[in-house]
Amino acid sequence: MASPSQRRSPRRSPRRSPRQRRGLLVCAAAAAVVLVISLVVAFRPDHQADEGLGAATSAAGARAAAPPTTPEPTPSPTKPSATRSPTPTATPTAAAAPKPRPKPKATSKPTSKPTPPATSGGGATRPASGAAPLAGRIRPGTTYTGVATFYDTGSGDGACLYGPTSDVMTAAMNTADYETSMACGAYILVRAASGASVTVRITNECPGDCLPGQLDLSPQAFAKLAAPVAGRIPITWSLLSPATADPISIRYKTGSSQYWCGIQVIGHRNPLARLEVRTGSGWVRLARTSFNYFLSEQGSGCGGALRISDIYGEQLTIDGIAVRPDVAQPTRVQFAAH
Repeated sequence: MASPSQRRSPRRSPRRSPRQRRGLLVCAAAAAVVLVISLVVAFRPDHQADEGLGAATSAAGARAAAPPTTPEPTPSPTKPSATRSPTPTATPTAAAAPKPRPKPKATSKPTSKPTPPATSGGGATRPASGAAPLAGRIRPGTTYTGVATFYDTGSGDGACLYGPTSDVMTAAMNTADYETSMACGAYILVRAASGASVTVRITNECPGDCLPGQLDLSPQAFAKLAAPVAGRIPITWSLLSPATADPISIRYKTGSSQYWCGIQVIGHRNPLARLEVRTGSGWVRLARTSFNYFLSEQGSGCGGALRISDIYGEQLTIDGIAVRPDVAQPTRVQFAAH
């Protein structure tokens, strides 16, 4: 048993003075402040204060309201001026430069339009215009230069297939000016260098050796200009519209029927430009052949109303012409004189 001298009394913690306790509290508070500041700085983006944010996001994802910042005043927009923006003075590149618009070319077509067709039955006429919008190579008011020769006309029939005629004042037109029979029936005033002149009607084509501008006359017509022994003389010629003319006739070609037909116009005062037939879908223009017939290959309009136009744009509507092959059926109409 230990002696009283060997027993030790329990060790007691030394008592701190009030000054020491206050120092410890100050240190603890300072440490807490430093810790809070460190946490705030650590959780803010880029460790910088964000101005103008309306809310801050907590770690749990909830949004806590933050005091709104006062927005900066927006400057008032400048009023646009009344003038347009100035055109840039820089020259555009070749790729971006706009292409210049070509200047309109002069055209020989007159501005007047063809007269609307007459629709009354039996053949009605409309006044012709003063121009020739449908003319081909041979145009009114134009003088052509060439040579005149003559040939044996025989019965007077030729490539235009008008048939035999007692009219001896006829001529064959060179192929270029014949223009797929568009010259057929045209009246031509021919003048020689001597001053002599004669009027002829085109009934034939002079192919091959006849040059543009050349006329191959009947012997009687050539004799009006020069002695036949001359054989070939220089001439000028121009289109003529006779003051008097009988009414036009219509002839269907041999073999025509309601299923196929060829239609010919005879005795027209002015060169013929078009022939149309009336069908269930309207007027249909027929193609003209070199032998001076307008063909309806499928029979469209055969035996129905016809509409013919001269080079001046005048149109004549003809009703009541039945399909009677190889018979010239007279009408009561004629184109106006020019």
